[in-house]
Amino acid sequence: MRDLMAPRYRRSLVHLAWMCLFSSVPHSGAKVLERTFEEWMRYRDECLRRMASEPYPAGLFCNRTFDMYACWPDGSPGTAVNVSCPFYLPWFEKVKHGLVSRRCGVDGQWVTVNGSQPWRDYSQCEEEMESTMEEEGAHRLMVSFKVLYTVGYSLSLLTLVSALLVLTVFRKLHCTRNYIHANLFASFGLRATSVMVKDALLERRWGMEVVQVADWQALLSHEAALGCRAAQVLMQYCILANHYWFLVEAVYLYKLLIGAVFSEKNYYRLYLYLGWGTPVVFVVPWMAAKYLKENAECWALNENMAYWWIIRIPILLASLVILAKLRANQKGYADYKLRLAKATLTLIPLFGIHEVVFIFATDEQTTGILRYVKVFFTLFLNSFQGFLVAVLYCFANKEVKSEMKKKWQLWKLDHPALCCTQ
Repeated sequence: MRDLMAPRYRRSLVHLAWMCLFSSVPHSGAKVLERTFEEWMRYRDECLRRMASEPYPAGLFCNRTFDMYACWPDGSPGTAVNVSCPFYLPWFEKVKHGLVSRRCGVDGQWVTVNGSQPWRDYSQCEEEMESTMEEEGAHRLMVSFKVLYTVGYSLSLLTLVSALLVLTVFRKLHCTRNYIHANLFASFGLRATSVMVKDALLERRWGMEVVQVADWQALLSHEAALGCRAAQVLMQYCILANHYWFLVEAVYLYKLLIGAVFSEKNYYRLYLYLGWGTPVVFVVPWMAAKYLKENAECWALNENMAYWWIIRIPILLASLVILAKLRANQKGYADYKLRLAKATLTLIPLFGIHEVVFIFATDEQTTGILRYVKVFFTLFLNSFQGFLVAVLYCFANKEVKSEMKKKWQLWKLDHPALCCTQ
């Protein structure tokens, strides 16, 4: 059994990892890897049982072995030994009639390369070149998408933090409306942070060195996925919080438009419950369903769509309520109120349209060009939303610009020596 962990077999394990991660289903590589490893374990166990039960031949022969890739029977000296492609390969159906071969030397030892690595011809067990090229193209495209949304979330996070500082530092901007804006900014900031943390955890996890079977078991264990699951839960919570704080924006504006008289302080507490509390009502059941029914990997895949709808129906309803309320009440009001309404309506397509258009087109149900179009628009809009929200609700706000201009003028008066003179 020691030979299974010898250094000459470690490259085979790493090779298996890359084959699985870049298999014919790139969007569920982690799931394919888990299933492939389970099949590999079954293949190995069957091989070891067979080697233990069969009698040994007489005379000189190459000893039966499992080289971490295929199961080899005893070989006659000076001959080639052929076995079928191992059934654990993700693309086995395409190569099930193929053979992998090794040579048994005249000295009764398996032929090696450089004196250590086993020589093996598995060309008939590899994927077709056209399929491999398609996968490489898809991988490059996904890497480009990752760069796109990383830039978007980073820019959004920087802008949101700056906007929060502006609303916090300037006392004259302290009011219920800006408090609501600040909470909306915070929800976007948390969402951007959760996405980047999840990516970092995934890269750390799948980038770990795999040199023995125990490493595979640790890599695919539920304990190893706890970090990215926590980031996934936070991200789903923040997505819901984004939409419900935007709903709070719409409710607050609706109150202004109808001229309702109320105590802002009392209602602000209700706004907090609606914006931060409502998402909990849906995320907790979703967590329970994933843990009890789909407790695999980072909870990113949706085998049972009923669980996915637990957190998607509230988003769709929030978008529809916002649109219905604001479009029904944007006429015949004072200019500043109408400007607020238009600012909110400007963001409705940003939040709602791609959610509604792609609500039935999930990652598991879309393929080909439609999938890439959906992924591009979803990642682009989601990652840059925070940036646009901060600009529209803070830096493009006349009240904020006026206050910032006043503070700048006061600072120049207080520090004349630091100001440029003509």
